[in-house]
Amino acid sequence: MSPCGFVTRIIHATAEDVHLDYLDAGANIIITASYQATIQGFEAKGLSREEGEVLLRRSVEIAREAREIYYDRWTKDSWDFVEAGNISRRPILIAASVGSYGAYLADGSEYSGKYGDSVTLETLKDFHRSRVQILASAGADLIAFETTPNKLEAQAYAELLEEEGINIPAWFTFTSNDGINAASGDSILECASIADSCKQVVAVGINCTPPRYIHSLISHIRKVYIYIYIYKHITKDYHNSLNEQVSSKPIVIYPNSGETYDAVNKKWVKSSGVNDEDFVSYLDKWREAGASLFGGCCRTTPNTIRAISRALFDKSNTDT
Repeated sequence: MSPCGFVTRIIHATAEDVHLDYLDAGANIIITASYQATIQGFEAKGLSREEGEVLLRRSVEIAREAREIYYDRWTKDSWDFVEAGNISRRPILIAASVGSYGAYLADGSEYSGKYGDSVTLETLKDFHRSRVQILASAGADLIAFETTPNKLEAQAYAELLEEEGINIPAWFTFTSNDGINAASGDSILECASIADSCKQVVAVGINCTPPRYIHSLISHIRKVYIYIYIYKHITKDYHNSLNEQVSSKPIVIYPNSGETYDAVNKKWVKSSGVNDEDFVSYLDKWREAGASLFGGCCRTTPNTIRAISRALFDKSNTDT
């Protein structure tokens, strides 16, 4: 058996089970196991380019297969919805994960965005181009550009989507270490503005960031939409325009547990992390601030998603 065949079997066996665990917990979107998967990374491990491409496509196929398995074994006890007295299976989307350049480097720079002066916009576009092409054509419903630490990489993603004519939607999510700026120190407003200006981007948000910072970051992203709205309506009465509904792309939020990642020892350190109950307690504030899509990132589990699903389900029943 070739190394690629061996790796593919391992990925299939574990990733499919993980996807199913999250679907059973109530997830509406599952993200492929391709966050750190790159052609360059596979080649560094001795795989050919063709084998690397197979693995990237396989990450999408496995998620799609998990969705079909879930639908096949669907029961009334699953987290699905009732309409006019009939139980219906809920829509499930497959998001192809694209991690940052720093995730490939595996040196902790995905959490700092400090790539050095030699890394340019063109460097990042060339690095990401092939895997974006492969993942976009593999059958995913959307592309999730995740854990984006700086505005340079966001610009690279936006230009790639346009240049390559990617015909499936995308979301951009950023990380923050302080609740104000992106991990690199770039303004979260500038980062969100880049995402908002890209027509293929259907949602903008934050991931892999401690829950305690999320409310502030949502507020900063909302400011982008307010500024854009005011600019578009500059000839109207300024104060009246603020009172109108501000048009915006949905804000997607999936924080980590709040624990700290030790990039030197490459492990998570339990410090100010939150349990599932505490995590869910933030939801109302995040919704009120303007977020509409919720999930969990590093160190969260299917139990976290189950708690989120139940909380949102209970909230929707209370509101109706």
